[in-house]
Amino acid sequence: MFEQIFDRVRQKSPLVHNITNYVTVNDCANMLLACGGSPIMADEVEDAVEITEICSSLVINIGTLNRQTIPAMFAAGKRANELGHPVVLDPVGAGASRLRTDTARKLLDEVRFAVIRGNVSEIKTLALGSGTTKGVDADAADRVAEENLDEAVLSAKEFAGRTGAVIVMTGAVDIVADRERAFRIRNGCSMMSSITGTGCQLSALVAAFAAASPEHPLEAAAAAVCAMGLCGEIAYRRLSALDGNSSYRNYIIDAMYHLTPEELEKGADYEVR
Repeated sequence: MFEQIFDRVRQKSPLVHNITNYVTVNDCANMLLACGGSPIMADEVEDAVEITEICSSLVINIGTLNRQTIPAMFAAGKRANELGHPVVLDPVGAGASRLRTDTARKLLDEVRFAVIRGNVSEIKTLALGSGTTKGVDADAADRVAEENLDEAVLSAKEFAGRTGAVIVMTGAVDIVADRERAFRIRNGCSMMSSITGTGCQLSALVAAFAAASPEHPLEAAAAAVCAMGLCGEIAYRRLSALDGNSSYRNYIIDAMYHLTPEELEKGADYEVR
């Protein structure tokens, strides 16, 4: 299944519009190119709406909000909805400030999202109002472990039912859920948390996979999460004694560039509940 989904990304090369944060914008662009997609960025309102019209999907990432980008997010999101394009929300740092939290919640009210991707604290903030976000990182109190995995799956399914979106909750174990089914994914490497932007890159990746297989949003999102985690594993094995987190970031992008659909199908580590 994942083999076919990834193959569609490579065949269709979807153009993905990213209204994203300037900390990770270049890495998101390179990750999209590496997976076979194509990136474009526009955050001025008039330009953002027009760019959305020529794209196949849209990422709204609230990592570096400002008074220019917020109106562009709403305008582009609504236009993407009118066109039937998948829209991915990355609520970076929701819970860390009032502006981030309020903007994310208003976006949920006014834009229809195909996928909402965040760490556990960000998802809990939007779903329950109780996440304990530490800056833009998940707080240790919100971690998903084996002992609370079933509870986290039920929470993700419930939030998916309320929003109509596929929920991607990333952590030591990643959860990808709609209202009925959930993938519990164990690909990845703990060192990925030492790099700024792996979550942002994943959101861009999810948008490309969703654009290539819009009829299967749950499976597309799960395939993207497995691909990102698998590339983290491959990149880690490549590290030498002199390499650090900067090299690791580049190796992850290299791994995505060379990853084949067959390797993704074979290396994806998940179960469905």
